Amino acid sequence: MKKTLLELRKHLLFGTSHMLPFIVAGGVLLSLAVMMGGKGAVPDSGLLKNISDMGIAGLTIFPAVLGGYIAYSIADRPGLAPGMIGSWIAVQQYSTGFLGAIIVGFLAGFIVNQLKKIKLPASMKSVSTIFICPLFGTLITCGVVMWVIGTPIALMMAGLNGWLTGMQDASKAVLGAILGGMTAFDMGGPINKVATLFAQTQVGEHPWLMGGVGIAICTPPIGMGLATFLAPKKYTQDEKEAGKAAVLMGMIGISEGAIPFAVSDPLRVLPSIVVGGMVGNIIGFIMNVINHAPWGGWIVLPVVEGKLGYIIGTIAGAAVTAVMVNTMKKPISELKEAIQAEKEEEELELELDFD
Repeated sequence: MKKTLLELRKHLLFGTSHMLPFIVAGGVLLSLAVMMGGKGAVPDSGLLKNISDMGIAGLTIFPAVLGGYIAYSIADRPGLAPGMIGSWIAVQQYSTGFLGAIIVGFLAGFIVNQLKKIKLPASMKSVSTIFICPLFGTLITCGVVMWVIGTPIALMMAGLNGWLTGMQDASKAVLGAILGGMTAFDMGGPINKVATLFAQTQVGEHPWLMGGVGIAICTPPIGMGLATFLAPKKYTQDEKEAGKAAVLMGMIGISEGAIPFAVSDPLRVLPSIVVGGMVGNIIGFIMNVINHAPWGGWIVLPVVEGKLGYIIGTIAGAAVTAVMVNTMKKPISELKEAIQAEKEEEELELELDFD
């Protein structure tokens, strides 16, 4: 089991390393456009719209890159097309978010590996790499997404939206915990979209909903950025650089800044950002924060009533995330030692088998 988990982690990190530049470039460009626009929303005309379109393109492409390179790590070049195309369909047509891209990436890699085991004449091997495996790997992977997992995911999202609508009369603490956890959970993914759209569509009649959700939108990236500053020995150099960009994205209301951390260490990061989002959202609701913009982060402070509560909620949620994730994480040096020990154990087993 330990060996399998380390192998899965290796494939995830490979996908993350190739995905990271897309999130950083896209997120920072979108952040700058929103910040310079000064309206707490994506610009809709002129040069700033062009810059925001560049940023949105980066944030739109990254799930396909993530899924594609996870599959590449597992099955080499033949897995790249099935992983990318399958992830794109999963995210764009069925709104699975980056979690769906991870699942599809592993699925595509497994499928292509099975196809590579089919015995073919020597003259067909080169054709298999560039034609047979990518073609049939894409067909099978996309078929599973479209005909097996796509519809259930869509139905689940519709059910979540209906459930939230029925929760409007619940206490502010309960509703704040639910919306905050959902908003933070997949950082721009389908569950996040259900929660944020629920608040955004009611910003005219019930702006207090966006008061809490606006906080929960920004606590994951700010919290993970803060975590890298508080415990630098527990993060790689790439993660520390991503942490700086994450803080900027969080301040502008772009949750995706925390995704690189969630992908590389989901078991520790996801619970931490969910709890932080819940704390921030509950504080926003209890302190009667009102946000008149359908956006999050501190960029909307000019149109927020109860600015002190908004700021306190953000700081508290981010701090909870940072402390919680750092408490669970081990220093990078210990992780490297564990991987090295695993390699030495495997080498010893091979030597014994050989003898």
